[in-house]
Amino acid sequence: MVQLNQNFINCIAQELPPTLSLEDFIASCDKPLRPSLRVNTLKIDSDSFLARMQSKGWQFEPIPWCPDGFWFTVPEPVQPGNTVEHLQGLFYLQEASSMLPPMALHYDTAMATVLDMASAPGSKTTQIAAMMHNRGLLVSNEYSSSRIKALHANILRMGVSNTALTHFDARIFGEFLYETFDAILLDAPCSGEGTIRKDALALKNWDADEIQSIAATQRDLIESAFLALKPGGVLVYSTCTLNSTENQKVCHHLKQTFTDAVVFESLANLFEGAERTATDEGFLHVWPQVYDSEGFFVARIRKTASISRRQEPPQLQQNFPFEPITHKQYQQLSDEVANIIGVMLPKERLWVRDGEFWLFPEGFVTLIGQVRFQRIGVKIATLEKHGIKLQHEAVMALDIDATLAITVDAAQAEQYMMGRDITLATTTKAQGERVLLWQQQVLGLAKHLGNKLKNQLPRVLVRDNISST
Repeated sequence: MVQLNQNFINCIAQELPPTLSLEDFIASCDKPLRPSLRVNTLKIDSDSFLARMQSKGWQFEPIPWCPDGFWFTVPEPVQPGNTVEHLQGLFYLQEASSMLPPMALHYDTAMATVLDMASAPGSKTTQIAAMMHNRGLLVSNEYSSSRIKALHANILRMGVSNTALTHFDARIFGEFLYETFDAILLDAPCSGEGTIRKDALALKNWDADEIQSIAATQRDLIESAFLALKPGGVLVYSTCTLNSTENQKVCHHLKQTFTDAVVFESLANLFEGAERTATDEGFLHVWPQVYDSEGFFVARIRKTASISRRQEPPQLQQNFPFEPITHKQYQQLSDEVANIIGVMLPKERLWVRDGEFWLFPEGFVTLIGQVRFQRIGVKIATLEKHGIKLQHEAVMALDIDATLAITVDAAQAEQYMMGRDITLATTTKAQGERVLLWQQQVLGLAKHLGNKLKNQLPRVLVRDNISST
């Protein structure tokens, strides 16, 4: 049973638009959320994914604002997060409303250089990467140390290669990366009032004074985001909360601070039915009863002119630990990559550190020295005693020549994801490292020893309970 703080109810009663009732709001808060997912178009198109899963009894209903988003049901006792398809990165379990901010960012906007200021656990960052088709540069920042691991794991699982991770208080970006980005998503830390359907106790201890403190941080963050945005660029500000203090008032604060440089762009036509939650400014204030979803707020803001930075540019970071790949190293790496996955990597984006070969995102070199990065792009391979060893994350993120891979069946796919070797029905000549495919999608790497496939799945990805049905 949901527990709503009476002070919260009194506050929301003043916030609700006249077209909505408090009784319907309270009733919707007590309903469980419909499970939803987003198809990862970096790996599979939505039609193919639906056909694949419908054959297993899954049922889908389209989410109006995201062409690759679906509410779904599965047959008992399937757990979607323990399916092979989930571990392959074919879909992300993502609440429907949280798909709105990337859609608002991408709406009619070219995105070559993007900043996601508060990224973990990765639903919106991986959605943006898919919209960018893994092209360009996506800087994904997360302030919380405990959440970075989940962000990194989801980026790898979803096959994202155009992302550089940072770990900062996002208030630094306005000065350190002043007017750098074409588009910025600030999905701001908030009081989480819209998440009550996911957490029945989320609002039990709701406190108006805490709202004011959170809003002060949000104002700092939105100013930083606007400073980091190029003139002509687009900022999307979003929260999963419902009160106007953390939503409309934060956006109006930005307008008051930078006046004519700030233009609110309407999202009333973002999708069919968007006008039902559009405010007078064109923001989307999603109440949970309107679309049977979480509560959410989304604003789209255009920067029409350059604004002055507030302090002297910070000093450049020293001792960047990577060096461009040499011609000899490139030949070694290219031979190994071509043998296993049959692709050519762009030499200008390959960098080396301590025997590791990394593929950097397009355009990343312009940011070298500006800030420290936790992780840049994709680790392609490592130089080991017996030669170059391709990495699991590389085959998850790169295009694969399927003629060089080994196809396994459903039972073998389950065995592989449980970390077990696969015994072959017939013995043949050993082939060495090979990519494994199941239903034309990458599982990972294995070493073909002639009579078996030796499992190369990283131990952190091994699952005891896995299902391919």
